Amino acid sequence: MPPSTPFSNHSLDEYLRQQEQKDLLRFMTCGSVDDGKSTLIGRLLYEAKLLFSDQLLTLEAESRKRNVPDGKLDFSLLLDGLLAEREQGITIDVAYRYFSTDRRKFIVADTPGHEQYTRNMVTAASNSDLAVVLVDARKGVLTQTRRHSYLLSLLGIRHVVLAVNKMDAVDFSEEVFSDIEQEYRSFVRSLASIQVTAIPLSALLGDNVIEPSSHTPYYSGPPLLTYLETVSVNETEAEKPFRMPVQWVNRPHQDFRGFSGRIASGTISQGETIRVAPSWKQASVSRIVTQEGDLPKAIAGQSVTLVLDQELDVSRGDVIASHKATPGVTDQFQATLMWMDEEPLFSGRSYVLKIGTCTATATITFLKHKVNVNTMEHLAARKLEQNEVGVCNLSLDRPVAFDSYAENRNTGGFVLIDRMTHHTAGAGLIHFALRRADNLHWQTLDVTKQARAHMKGQKPCVLWFTGLSGAGKSTISNLVEKKLFAIGKHTYVLDGDNIRHGLCKDLGFSPPDRIENIRRIAEVAKLMVDAGLIVLSAFISPFAAERDFARSLFGEGEFLEVFVDTPLSEVEQRDPKGLYKKARAKTLLNFTGIDSPYEPPKRPDIHIETTKESAEEAATRIVERILMSG
Repeated sequence: MPPSTPFSNHSLDEYLRQQEQKDLLRFMTCGSVDDGKSTLIGRLLYEAKLLFSDQLLTLEAESRKRNVPDGKLDFSLLLDGLLAEREQGITIDVAYRYFSTDRRKFIVADTPGHEQYTRNMVTAASNSDLAVVLVDARKGVLTQTRRHSYLLSLLGIRHVVLAVNKMDAVDFSEEVFSDIEQEYRSFVRSLASIQVTAIPLSALLGDNVIEPSSHTPYYSGPPLLTYLETVSVNETEAEKPFRMPVQWVNRPHQDFRGFSGRIASGTISQGETIRVAPSWKQASVSRIVTQEGDLPKAIAGQSVTLVLDQELDVSRGDVIASHKATPGVTDQFQATLMWMDEEPLFSGRSYVLKIGTCTATATITFLKHKVNVNTMEHLAARKLEQNEVGVCNLSLDRPVAFDSYAENRNTGGFVLIDRMTHHTAGAGLIHFALRRADNLHWQTLDVTKQARAHMKGQKPCVLWFTGLSGAGKSTISNLVEKKLFAIGKHTYVLDGDNIRHGLCKDLGFSPPDRIENIRRIAEVAKLMVDAGLIVLSAFISPFAAERDFARSLFGEGEFLEVFVDTPLSEVEQRDPKGLYKKARAKTLLNFTGIDSPYEPPKRPDIHIETTKESAEEAATRIVERILMSG
């Protein structure tokens, strides 16, 4: 480590007090591939004398391995920690570094430049106050520069440093710097209130990183570090209305009940009145409990347990808020989505939504448009591919508390999670609640599902037959209905071909249309089960996500997935409608099993292997299963 400076007890206490009083700036670097982001941060740490001696020795050794000329250092190695990054000379993951100067403390995030890692950049931006957008002076403003800048504006970052890097490669040309600055400023004029500070620099040589450079007499502004030390960012989270998503109901024994969580914004004091969303119950804070003891006041960023002066029904996912400025509550809203998954987003598909500590099921009800990041043009779209951005409407299975993202980044942002893979599929920013949500309410009826089922003497359910075209779904479901009808059961068959003659006649066979087709069928089946019927739904339903969505609409034991398992070779040989022959001849497109995928159930409730049992045997087995269950 660098030689230490001896401290007296008094000077050490004063030094520690000064460190505590410094404010913190979270910033990130972004831009296109090989613009020098990692090198810039490494140079920043090196020039500011913030590296330990063992780090310098390691850096020198690693630089020699990379064939860097004698006496030179490859500063990017300070951040590119993954082996794959060092081998390729690129950044893949987000690298975070903490450092401090006499004026300020910093947390910097170095983000990847490749398009396929845009999701990593979004993660870093959601926690940053400022962004340094690097541009290679030799290449100018690129598509990825525009994409990152657009995402920064969406994510609420208002302070951007345009760092025109590698100026040494263009002889520190004023004309090159001026042209890049003008092009970038022209682009960001269409974005939401971004304030741009342009700095010409060389991360490799250190020009305008710590000290002003003699190579850029045309630039009179501060070097990068000075700017970072002095820039004033937006209001702090403590100045916003109080919000604390409840993470845990803390009840270690019968004499204590509190609500634990991290304060997302605002402040809270002992004795202050709060309201709980979405129930809107009101109470006062009697205690603010922490591991170190009770506090009279707590602020954004602190993790606390709030004890209320009366018993309220509060659960994980609820939001405790200021009674003077409450959040919104809705089950439908419009949002901007940044899509991260390899699987496209389709309108009609459902996902798990996480906002704060709350989890809900969300369905994309309408994809309004996607955005061309080069022109900011709104384009009609039926799906979002990976790294695309679009605006859509979402419907949730329960009301959630929220603020618009423009007002509160902590309570206005959410993520969507794929229900099957559990991968983070997208990040969203809430604009506003849809008014229709305030005007629609589920009507409670006096005659219930249980009453209708009792009158029919049966347990209502849906048998969801799935399998390839020609597998035997319609044949088996027809036999099942005949057997149930013969013993006095009340049934109805929803057949794929029959439904497309009416309810779904407007739909084709593209993935979005298939998703919407199954969504409609699932909703109809839900109403029929509510009527007390045994419903037999015979559809290919090729996507596991849609079958999982259908299951989510029903109660325990009301949904039985029946996999009619027939090999592709067998159904092609049967080919009762001649569809496989057309698909092989390319005269019928988007045909399941040929040029459109089928995702077989992994754990069906009933598995029918048609090469091992007859349709009659399968039908008998299904009927026995229904009669046993109710």
